[in-house]
Amino acid sequence: MATEPATATKGVTTQTPSEVHREEADAAISWWTVGPGRGEFRAEVLPAPADGQVSVRTLWTGVSRGTESLVARGDVPVSERERMRAPFQAGDFPFPVKYGYLNVGTVEHGPEDLRGRTVFALYPHQSRFLVPAEALVRVPDAVPPRRAVLAGAVETAVNVLWDAAPAIGDRILVVGAGMIGCAIARVARGIPGSEVTLVDVDPSKAVAAEALGVGFTLAEDRVPQPDVVIEASGSGAGLQLALRMAPTDGEVVVASWYGATVVPLELGADFHSRRIAIRSSQVGAVSPRVRSRRTTTERRGLALRLLQDPAFDALLGARSSWRELPEITAALAAGTAGDLCQTIDWSAP
Repeated sequence: MATEPATATKGVTTQTPSEVHREEADAAISWWTVGPGRGEFRAEVLPAPADGQVSVRTLWTGVSRGTESLVARGDVPVSERERMRAPFQAGDFPFPVKYGYLNVGTVEHGPEDLRGRTVFALYPHQSRFLVPAEALVRVPDAVPPRRAVLAGAVETAVNVLWDAAPAIGDRILVVGAGMIGCAIARVARGIPGSEVTLVDVDPSKAVAAEALGVGFTLAEDRVPQPDVVIEASGSGAGLQLALRMAPTDGEVVVASWYGATVVPLELGADFHSRRIAIRSSQVGAVSPRVRSRRTTTERRGLALRLLQDPAFDALLGARSSWRELPEITAALAAGTAGDLCQTIDWSAP
């Protein structure tokens, strides 16, 4: 954990590890990334909720490995720093920054219909926070709070599939069996008659595929000609593989985001003769196929309803106390963090 002074923020004080346990009753503890792989806890005094605001006590936050690895390394491209801002981010890229957007908590103060309810918010790693009531989405009673941190991954999966628009009976190939690829595969499995296959270079990913009820193949194996190809590997090699597997006159929908990394591709051979298209999918806006009819809040609510499916528990990684965020941030920057969604327990002492 960083020990040097951080940039001053109104209402915020920096705490050392030994001071974190002395949190005042009206203060919150937040996690700030202050350098490559380095962060610090800060105490934030919260004002009384204003009209329309809701006070939430955090139960769990989730680590979005792909995006938060870029943030932990300071690799958010200058051109994308405004577009990449999380809704309740504080600070600016590259550092210091309070980042994150997978937060599940309990409403302490707010409208009667929300008080005591479990809610999801696009809020960073912080023990308590205030947001407008409209920024919260209620978690269905059938969804355990820890599983609800996957709302961001499932919401991304919904948007990717809206972009890819698979039809009944399609053979769907998802390249990359990380958290996002697995979420896409499980949602796609619900399309009647579909045949969904995950492709990865790691044979151990077959276990997750089996738990999700979808097929699995290694990248070097031959697979039946797919109708729909989605790339979620986060690697240039995965994107190249997706292009090779795409059907003639088909397209590859790219769900990965590479940050500042340059991704070289071989676009010779039969790329032009087979007329392969490459199309990006990005969760920051609702897919243009349905944008005139669906809002981001509706999309998020759909994702939370889909999480009533217990199979999504296969995407939950390690449980960690919030006190372990220094080690987690270091692992994100070093590229040694796990592929699945690491969950941060804010109820831990």
